Amino acid sequence: MNLRLATAFALLLGTLPSFANDGARFFESKIRPVLVKHCYECHSSESGKAKGGLLVDTRETIRRGGENGAAIVPEQPTKSLLLTVIRHQKPDLEMPPNAEKLSNGIINDFQRWIEMGAPDPREATAAPVGEKPPVTIKEGREFWAFQKPAPGPMPPSNNWAKRDLDLFIHAGLQAKGLTPSSDAEPAILLRRLHFDLVGLPPSPKDHTAFLKQAKAKGIDKALEKEVDRLLASDRYGERWARHWMDVARFAESSGKESNITYPHAWRYRDYAIDAFNEDLPFDRFITEQIAGDLLPYKNDRERARLLIATGFLAFGAKGLNEMNKLQFAVDQADEQMDTVTRAFMAQSVACARCHDHKYDPFHMQDYYALLGVFGSTLTHYGTWVDAENNNSGKLIKLPDVEGQLIPNPPMSKKRLAALKAQKAALDKEEKDRKAAAVAARKRGDNPGDYFSLRDALRIYWRRGGLDGKLVTVDEKGNALPLAMGTLERERIADANLLERGELSKPKEPVKRAFPRVVKLDGIPAPPQQQSGRLQLALWLTHRDHPLTARVMANRVWRYLFGEGIVQTTDNFGFTGERPSHPELLDYLALKFIDGDWSVKSLLREIVLSRSYRMNSEWRKSAFLKDPDNRLLWRANKRRLDAECIRDAMLSVSGRLDTNRRKGSLVATLRGQSVSLFGFNKQIPADLDGSRHRSVYLPVVRDRLPDVLDLFDFAEPSLVTGDRETTNVPLQALYLLNSEFVMQEAAALSLRLRHLEPEARIRRAYQLCYARQPTKDELKLGLRFVQSTEDADTGFRALCQSLLATAEFRNID
Repeated sequence: MNLRLATAFALLLGTLPSFANDGARFFESKIRPVLVKHCYECHSSESGKAKGGLLVDTRETIRRGGENGAAIVPEQPTKSLLLTVIRHQKPDLEMPPNAEKLSNGIINDFQRWIEMGAPDPREATAAPVGEKPPVTIKEGREFWAFQKPAPGPMPPSNNWAKRDLDLFIHAGLQAKGLTPSSDAEPAILLRRLHFDLVGLPPSPKDHTAFLKQAKAKGIDKALEKEVDRLLASDRYGERWARHWMDVARFAESSGKESNITYPHAWRYRDYAIDAFNEDLPFDRFITEQIAGDLLPYKNDRERARLLIATGFLAFGAKGLNEMNKLQFAVDQADEQMDTVTRAFMAQSVACARCHDHKYDPFHMQDYYALLGVFGSTLTHYGTWVDAENNNSGKLIKLPDVEGQLIPNPPMSKKRLAALKAQKAALDKEEKDRKAAAVAARKRGDNPGDYFSLRDALRIYWRRGGLDGKLVTVDEKGNALPLAMGTLERERIADANLLERGELSKPKEPVKRAFPRVVKLDGIPAPPQQQSGRLQLALWLTHRDHPLTARVMANRVWRYLFGEGIVQTTDNFGFTGERPSHPELLDYLALKFIDGDWSVKSLLREIVLSRSYRMNSEWRKSAFLKDPDNRLLWRANKRRLDAECIRDAMLSVSGRLDTNRRKGSLVATLRGQSVSLFGFNKQIPADLDGSRHRSVYLPVVRDRLPDVLDLFDFAEPSLVTGDRETTNVPLQALYLLNSEFVMQEAAALSLRLRHLEPEARIRRAYQLCYARQPTKDELKLGLRFVQSTEDADTGFRALCQSLLATAEFRNID
C-alpha cells in the first residue's frame, strides 16, 4: 500500500484557486442588483441615508458595517450580519423592512458570495448611480479591446520559428533577454497533442507509428500527419464541443431553488459536437445559436438542426418558482444577454441593468436596447407547472426527419388513455367546482367551501404534470422529436428603461439596438417585425468587430497553452488583464477571420508552431526574469481536466465506448425534479454508470457526477472559458476509494493478464504514460506485486496507483 500512500500525499500538495475573476462576475450578476434594488434606498451615498450607520454601496463600508457590527465577514457566513437579517433570524432586524423575505435563491447567492470571500470590485468611495460613469463611450472606443484588430509589421525572421506566430513569441522573449526552451521529446509531444486535440491518451500503436514516421520523414512531417489525423477524428468534436459547452453554460436542469430537469438539452450537445467535427465556420456557428430559427433552410433536416442550435439561449439557469411572470421574463432575457455578451465579447452588458456600468463603456441605454431584442424572443425550455415550478415552458416540435433520434419509447395506448381520462376528469372537476362556487355566492354561502385555493392549486399542478407528459407524444402515443430553443414572440416590442432595474419604476422605451461602443458600418437596425437577434448575430460576426475573433482566438490559445494571451479569458474589459502579446492576438484573430473562421485551421496553425513544441523544464535564469511565464519561455505543465482524467482511465483499461450516447441519463426520470435522482435505483449514486465519453455524462446544476464535481468542472450556470485547477484531499480520496477508479484498475489489470510480470508492468506504463518505466520503477513495481499474497490482487493495486499518480493526470 506504500504506492497508494505516496499517491495520496502527492495529491494533497498544491494551492487553492483564486476566485478573483469569477467572484467579481458573481458579485455583478447576483449580488449588486439585489443591493441596489432592496438596500440602497436606506443605506447608500446616493440616497443620503445610512440607517443604523450602515452603507452598502462600497466594498469598504459593507464590510465595516454599522451600529450592530460588520455586515459582511468574508468566508464566515455565520458572522455576517447581513446574511442573518435577510434570513429574518432576528425579529428586530429583518431586511428588507416591511417587505417579504427575499427568495431562498437570493439568500443562497449571498451565502455563497460570502463563502467565496465576498469578492467586491466596487471602489472605496461610491459615486451616485445617476452620475456619468468613469468610462465614457468615447473612452471605451480608445481602449485596446474596442479597436478592431489591425495587421502590424511582422517581427524579423529567425531559424527557430516554424510558423509566423513563433516570430511574435521569439521577439517578446528576445526583448527581455530570454531564449525559448528546447523542443519536448517526441513521446511527450505526442501525448500533449492527443489530449489537446481529442482528449484521449495515445495508444502504444499510435506511439510506435509516430516515432517511426518522425525517424523516417522528420518530426515536422510526422506532426503534420498526426495533427491532420486527429482533427479528422470524431473524437475531436467531442473534445472541443465540451470546451464550448463550458462557455455556453450548458446544463440539463434549471438550477436555483426548484432545479427542474431539461430532458431534451442533449440535442444541443450533439449539435455542438457535429458542428466542431464538420468545422462549421465559427461566424456561422454564432449565427445559428443566436438566430437559427430566423435563417433560411434547404430542407427539414437543416431546419431541425437550426432550431436545435438556438438551445444555446434556452438552457440557462432559471428561477422557476418566481411568481411574477413579468419578472421571470425579464430575468430570463437578462441571463441570455449576459451569456451572449460574455461568450462572444468577453464582457457583460448585463451589468448595466440597474445603473450605468462603472468600469466598462456600457450604459443603461445599451442594456435596455439589447433587452428588447431578447425580450422579443420566446424561449422554449420544456418544463411544466407543478408544486415546484410556477413557469412552464413549451418545447419546439422539430420537423420529422428520416433517421432522427428519438430515444424515448412509445407510450402504451393504455397509459395514453389513462392520462387523457385524468385530464378530462380534472377539467370536469374544475368546471363543476367553479359552478358550485358561483351558486354558493348567489345564495350568500362561502364559495370557498366548494372551490378553495387548495383545490385550485391541486388541479393546476396536477394538470400541469399531465400536460407535460401528453405534449411529448402524438395522438397514437409515439414520442415526438422535441427540442429546447427559441422563436420570435408574437409581439415584438422595445423594452422600457427601468429605474434601478425595478419593474415598478418604468420610464421611456429604448429603441432596440446594440452596444454603442462598437460602431460598425452596414449592420441594419432590428426591424420592426423581428426581435433583432439575426441583426445581433451579424453585428457580432462582422469582420471589423473588435472582440469576437479576438475572444475566440484567445480561448483556443488558452486551451492549448494553459493561459490565454489575455489571461482573464472571460474579461476583455477595463478590469481585465492586458494581452501579453497584443500583436500576436491581432495576428491570430485576423488569420482566423481570413481562414473562413475555421477553428480546425486555427488549431492546426498553433499546434504546428515551435512555441507549442517547447518542453516544460524549469530554468532559474528565465524564471527570475519572467516568473509567471507570460512570455512563454517554456511549456506550461497542465493538469488534465475532469473529462480527460475519466476518459483516459476508460481508454487505458480498454473499456471506453466511443459510440455516441443516445439521449441523456436525465431523460430517464419519470418526474422533472432533480431531487428524484436519489429515489431512482437505476441511477448510480455518482451519476456515472456508463462507459461513454465524459461529454455524455449528465450535467445537472448542483448535482454533477462525482468525477466532474471533484476535478474542477465548469460551473454550468456561468460562462466559463478558464476553469480553476485545484489539488484538494477529496480528489485523493476519490482516486483511492471510488468504485469507478477501482473498476478501471481491475479492467487494466485484466487486459494485461496474459503477459509475464515484467511485460505487464512495461505495458501498463506505456498505456498510462506513453513511456517505459525506469529501472527503479520496474524494480519497485515487481517487488510490490510479489509482496502481496495474490499476484492479481497486487497488480490491480499497482494499476490503481498508476491511475492515481500526478503523471497520469498531468500533461508535461
